[in-house]
Amino acid sequence: MDLHLPFTPAVKRLITGFGLLALALTWLADIALLTMAPDPWHPATNWLPVLVTGPVTMLAVSDTRFSPRLLPRVWAMVTMSLVLSGICFALPQTGSSWGALESAGLIVLLLRTTAQTSRPATAAASAATLSLAVLALPARTGSWSNIVAGDYILTVVLAIIITLGCAIRALEVRRQRAITYVRQAERLALARDLHDLIAHHMTGIIVQAHAATAIYPTAPDRVEPILRNIAQAGTETLESMRRLVRVLREDNHTALRPGDLLTELAELAASYSAPAAVGAVPATARLEATVAARTAHVSPEVEISVYRVAQEALTNVRRHAPGAQADVRLDADSTWLQISITNTRGTNRAPVPAGGQGGFGLIGLRERVEALDGAFHAGPLPNSGWEVRATFLLHAPGSPQGATALASPPPVA
Repeated sequence: MDLHLPFTPAVKRLITGFGLLALALTWLADIALLTMAPDPWHPATNWLPVLVTGPVTMLAVSDTRFSPRLLPRVWAMVTMSLVLSGICFALPQTGSSWGALESAGLIVLLLRTTAQTSRPATAAASAATLSLAVLALPARTGSWSNIVAGDYILTVVLAIIITLGCAIRALEVRRQRAITYVRQAERLALARDLHDLIAHHMTGIIVQAHAATAIYPTAPDRVEPILRNIAQAGTETLESMRRLVRVLREDNHTALRPGDLLTELAELAASYSAPAAVGAVPATARLEATVAARTAHVSPEVEISVYRVAQEALTNVRRHAPGAQADVRLDADSTWLQISITNTRGTNRAPVPAGGQGGFGLIGLRERVEALDGAFHAGPLPNSGWEVRATFLLHAPGSPQGATALASPPPVA
């Protein structure tokens, strides 16, 4: 069950642990009430909610790889609960609980159904039937005073749970819209970069074509090398377009020009190491590039994307871990280029990052890297630091080198 709540993994584990403890205590309370009954095992309606329907409902709440979809589980639990409530109304319990664990399970299913069911009509119908099953629980005691008091309390609880589920649903809708917006913005940024790359290649082709036309009457033997250069530039342009196919194009742009990647990264690391303000926490960034990375033939679109990954990663380090030490490492082999940015724990972490919490920068980076048939990973390190790693294919997927590279990519966690 993942409701995409804005908590760290440690906080989520803590919440899960407390939730399981609360359910265990609830079941113990059910069992204690059952043992206090004059005759716990007669009629069967005394122990069925405690020992059967309650645990089964909690199993329906949990998610495993063998679990069916949520809605079939919901309807199965509603049917089971309503049938047992009808039997208990005819054969009332004698001092046992109506099933506190079952009540908790149905309420959790109600929260999940309200928050996670994609179709609003289906979510409303499922929530209504779950609410009916919950409100029918007090009828198992056969006492009108218990029915009135229990339904009053359960009605308040159901109203709170449904409101919370709708709020989580609205947050998820906004999150999905934000993700869509970020992905679209990243595609447009890719399109602007591609526009610059094509203009760069085409300018060279046009200049060489004019030069070939000018020297052909006087030195025709010098035209052949120029034509080979034109063919190579045209091939590189086509590779850039194929690797960014399905990217929309925008004419108004301010893209990074293709340049020396190592120089750009060095300037980026230097800007990170410079103090952001007087009295700010000092931080340093170290750039390390292997010999293979320095001599690798990197296509312009990969070069720009590597820079964007480093730029976003260092920006996140400055925002989320002020004073952290960052390492930017560039490595390569014959087929892959990998950039990794790791940082230590910040020395003075603020409760709210500078500029607020966004959470969508990494989504844009993943979109950019995967558009170039690369692999992207971002996650915590054992020493409380953080790592962002992107691996790019140096050759186009359609080329023989690209086919070899796709057969044996480097491991990415």
